[in-house]
Amino acid sequence: MAGKRKAKAPKRDDALGPSKWRLQHGDFSAPIREADPETGSPVQHRRAVDTLGMMLANGTLTPPMHEAGQIFRTLFRSAALDGIATSQLIRLAGATNDDMPNRQLDALRRVAKAIDALGGHDSPAGSCVWFVVGLEFSVREWAQRQGWSGRPVHGPVAQGILVGALGMLAMHFGLVPRQRAA
Repeated sequence: MAGKRKAKAPKRDDALGPSKWRLQHGDFSAPIREADPETGSPVQHRRAVDTLGMMLANGTLTPPMHEAGQIFRTLFRSAALDGIATSQLIRLAGATNDDMPNRQLDALRRVAKAIDALGGHDSPAGSCVWFVVGLEFSVREWAQRQGWSGRPVHGPVAQGILVGALGMLAMHFGLVPRQRAA
């Protein structure tokens, strides 16, 4: 007499999702299905969740703080401070790109003003925003890298520094009124 067979668990299709290695290095949002703009065929996207996104989802950050972080990150990238070098893919003969240096210079000035509003590069808030928001380090990486008097910064303290710095950035960028931010 044959015994009952156990139902096999469905196998995870590794081609459709992130690998086990990638999953252990950060969280992902739920898959988003949409049509490919060029071919119209359905595609599935998974987006990596960044530190600011996770903190917003946890309720640690307010939407204006999250937006201030996004503005700073965009300015940081526009100022070419992230160290990622790219080459121009399309080059037109005789064309000049005079707007790029001005835009980059403006972004550099705005990043410098934001860091000054946080107390400068050597301040805890300025350093935290530079590394965590600009260079996209994790809060933990920054806490281990940064230290005062030879002592590392503990995780909750580092997260508190980031929250305070993003609150100041929200006020600096005009996303929160001054009387409400104080």
